[in-house]
Amino acid sequence: MAGNLTKRIAFAVVAIPATVGVLWLGGWWLAGAIGVLGILGAREVYDFARRQAIEPISWLGYLGAAAFPVLMGVLVSELWHWFYFVFLLTLWFLGILVAAMARGPTRRPLTAVAITTFGALYASLPLSFLLPLRYVGAGSWSPVAGLTLVLFPLVLTWICDTFAYMAGSQFGGPKMAPVLSPNKTWSGAVGGAVGAIAAAGLLGELVLNRLGWTFSLPQLLSVGVAVGIVAQVGDVAESLLKREIGVKDSSSLIPGHGGVLDRLDSLYFVIPVCAGLLGFYVSSYYLSR
Repeated sequence: MAGNLTKRIAFAVVAIPATVGVLWLGGWWLAGAIGVLGILGAREVYDFARRQAIEPISWLGYLGAAAFPVLMGVLVSELWHWFYFVFLLTLWFLGILVAAMARGPTRRPLTAVAITTFGALYASLPLSFLLPLRYVGAGSWSPVAGLTLVLFPLVLTWICDTFAYMAGSQFGGPKMAPVLSPNKTWSGAVGGAVGAIAAAGLLGELVLNRLGWTFSLPQLLSVGVAVGIVAQVGDVAESLLKREIGVKDSSSLIPGHGGVLDRLDSLYFVIPVCAGLLGFYVSSYYLSR
């Protein structure tokens, strides 16, 4: 236990400043980092499939996982229209189907196409919404304000997880999803949600709005509610994949933490939801001026 805690602390000491640094740099640095995480996460999904004798079309999956944040970055820079994103996404999917045709009908093509597509989408596309979140309202606020906004849902997720763990350990009670995640309780879920909502109000008023953002208290609390719900849904959703093949961690890539999917499971749900909410609130502010 002590050794595992030491590994987790050592990883956090490196990972937290690295994350903040990449988010501060933004742009293609951020897109590249998301692409790497997407490839690593997709690899873990494909390893799940191989345990069930399903061979995904890995190279096309990795290509898609790497390309999604790059395309999102191009969209954020307003060089291309959304049409081209959907067009290239469609070509990628059709390419997977053509590659499955080359294998023939005996190698479970339907399952291979589905796993290849899902692995890349799940591991990369939700994280790509960090890019529009990083640059929402660009030019109207300082770089520090932009960095703080993109960190906001990440910090709320960490607080939600921490409060859920503390409340669940303290109060116990009925299990929330005993088949999928035996350690999660309803008391923990409520504690996590309360922590996220309270932190959203406090951090929003004391940090975001003091840096120039103009979020109302109901808007901030709505973000807290969203994080309090979807972060825990994301956690259980990833457990669903692991339970099917009977493993505790998605991989052993990160010492003391498991795999990329284990560390980012909540964020796969949190980031796109918060990007949509916060982007809508900022756009509404512009339209009302």
